[in-house]
Amino acid sequence: MTTTPLADRPTTTVAARATELSKVYGQGETQVVALDRVSVDFKQAEFTAIMGPSGSGKSTLMHCVAGLDSFSSGSVRIGDTELGSLKDKQLTKLRRDKIGFIFQAFNLLPTLTALENITLPMDIAGRKPDKEWLESVISMIGLADRLRHRPSQLSGGQQQRVAVARALASRPDIIFGDEPTGNLDSRAGAEVLGFLRNSVRELGQTVVMVTHDPVAAAYADRVVFLADGRIVDELYGPTADGVLDRMKRLDTRTVRTS
Repeated sequence: MTTTPLADRPTTTVAARATELSKVYGQGETQVVALDRVSVDFKQAEFTAIMGPSGSGKSTLMHCVAGLDSFSSGSVRIGDTELGSLKDKQLTKLRRDKIGFIFQAFNLLPTLTALENITLPMDIAGRKPDKEWLESVISMIGLADRLRHRPSQLSGGQQQRVAVARALASRPDIIFGDEPTGNLDSRAGAEVLGFLRNSVRELGQTVVMVTHDPVAAAYADRVVFLADGRIVDELYGPTADGVLDRMKRLDTRTVRTS
């Protein structure tokens, strides 16, 4: 499978953009460069997976672009908003209003029902959910008959579906997932990945997911590969075998340069 150059693909609106993004930890002999002048766009209504060997900077990239971590230099934009110019309260508001998060841990409140967990971010913000959108999200995740159940009454896969619905419910500009299927078995993981893919195709959502799993990455429209803090490759229309082949090449490269 060949990679289609970014410049040759149809132009669409950019949901998030990193430009010459660097993240450096420590100083002098202990200095570690986690991100080395990374530039990448994440387009609206596209599902992007970020992959790379351990220590490649993939989670750091996601955390910096999502406003969860600071960066040393460069620029990050969510839509037209430059993150580096925001004060803490402004950044908190942007994360609340514009960004959805899905993590490996489900992060559901045990005392709330599934529905209450789904609408919690909007309740905190004092906003009422869009009823039609919320119904579409609940219908897509297939938990309409479990909305009154608390997390302890749901399976792991069902809990992560609630977490996906929570991320989608406020209709954010972009959703970031950090190993969202890492705690799930293969069947439950496939269900959650299917929901994320459908949210892009049917609801026009934008999803960026960090994963180490080639099968998970194959659900995406595009895979971006990092090594040594830099983007070294990308793949459109990925298959699990195609992703695995690229990862093997990166692993070989890492061994040779270490």
